[in-house]
Amino acid sequence: MTILVIAEHDHATLKAATLNTVAAAGRIGSEVHVLVAGHNAQQAAEAAAKIAGVAKVLLADAPQLAAQLAENVEATVLAVVQDAARPYTHVLAPATAAGKNVAPRIAAKLDVAQVSDITAVVDADTFERPVYAGNAIATVQSADAVKVITVRTTAFDAVPAQGGSAAIEPIDAAPDTGLAQFAGREVTKLARPELTAAKVIVSGGRGLGSGEQYTQVLEPLADRLGAALGASRAAVDAGYVPNDYQVGQTGKIVAPQLYIAVGISGAIQHLAGMKDSRVIVAINKDEEAPIFSVADYGIVGDLFTIVPELVKESQS
Repeated sequence: MTILVIAEHDHATLKAATLNTVAAAGRIGSEVHVLVAGHNAQQAAEAAAKIAGVAKVLLADAPQLAAQLAENVEATVLAVVQDAARPYTHVLAPATAAGKNVAPRIAAKLDVAQVSDITAVVDADTFERPVYAGNAIATVQSADAVKVITVRTTAFDAVPAQGGSAAIEPIDAAPDTGLAQFAGREVTKLARPELTAAKVIVSGGRGLGSGEQYTQVLEPLADRLGAALGASRAAVDAGYVPNDYQVGQTGKIVAPQLYIAVGISGAIQHLAGMKDSRVIVAINKDEEAPIFSVADYGIVGDLFTIVPELVKESQS
């Protein structure tokens, strides 16, 4: 039983989601291979070879993979999986934007049912995944010869990035499919930690009242804690912050060491995205707010008074 993990990377370094996906793969079987598909991606392949628990790294390096278009990555993965010399039983990708883009294409071409967003491995054929916005957990069993799976990265502790010594095997990339062309990419550079990788997150909701007050109230606290900034869907829809701040079922799934929810009522779609956080602190004037049902610590009161007091206390 050999598992193939599709690495997420920027050609030079691996994204943290790859380490979580390798952890999930290790619970399925002991033979874990990592595919690095990119261009001038030797550094990423070398980083993958050092991951604890990885037995082999496949490096597909070609110009048509420079933009990592899903169509070309899918074609390369299919070429690997359909090679009789490499009998892969499972193909795993992180349940990120990139993974969700490429995995369904692979499943469709293999004519198998994708198992999405798994949070636990029962055995090699059986997995758990959340349904109904996380209010229930479904146990799913697949009889497909090749199982295509996306992994909820917050559900698996990352394996060590160091300690492995896997061999790197160069392989041929599939030809350019010609189905899509890369037009451009706008990359947002943040001074703060990336939301999905942050150990501390300070999130704001509609209770902050405006984008200006979101900034004035939350940024000083985030600065003191070295935290990423997040938001509820209501705050995003109201225009307080951009979409990439959104935490929730239709936003980003996070599980930091500390999650501070300020002025967030706790709609079910928001809870689905953060309830696995290690410690949750809720600040809300409504003591009946649903956010308190998942909070480890709750503060009932005016956030415009409480948050500045927290900042003041942290400075003393």
